[in-house]
Amino acid sequence: ISLGEELVSSGINAEYGDTGKADNGRILEFFGIKKEMGDVPRIIHLSEGVDKYAPDFTEMNEENLSAFAQNYLDGKLKKHLNSEEIPEDWDALPVKVLVGKNFEQVVYDPTKDVLVEFYAPWCGHCKQLVPIYDELGEKYKDHPSIVIAKMDSTANEVDDVNVRGFPTLKFFPKG
Repeated sequence: ISLGEELVSSGINAEYGDTGKADNGRILEFFGIKKEMGDVPRIIHLSEGVDKYAPDFTEMNEENLSAFAQNYLDGKLKKHLNSEEIPEDWDALPVKVLVGKNFEQVVYDPTKDVLVEFYAPWCGHCKQLVPIYDELGEKYKDHPSIVIAKMDSTANEVDDVNVRGFPTLKFFPKG
């Protein structure tokens, strides 16, 4: 499938990542692609962060791919952000569990000050922080306007929050 000369000259390149290769698993996961999805396109824009764009079509053909690329160039696409499902018990413990799908609702609540730890499950420093952060959550669990929360940033992404290392702590003041 050809992207067309005008799209190639605008800087859009086509790359292929084989979903069947085990070595590609982590990078495909990062791009929001699961093995069972088969071949799917993504537009990746590398700048200060990594912006990913996913299409709203499933049929791979030249017309769909060209329209997808043109919509990107025209600024009409919304970023694709990975998110786990909201756990049923996300707020059962003193340290609340955030995912991409409940982040805005909790963090931008105008009545609450929110401290969020953005972590990676494999990160040694993050693991060392767990008992201290749990203690902090316990200390403020009954305070109605303070939320202590955490988010696995390897499985969840949010707009306008740049996480460059783990753990990252960010404070979101009420109002």
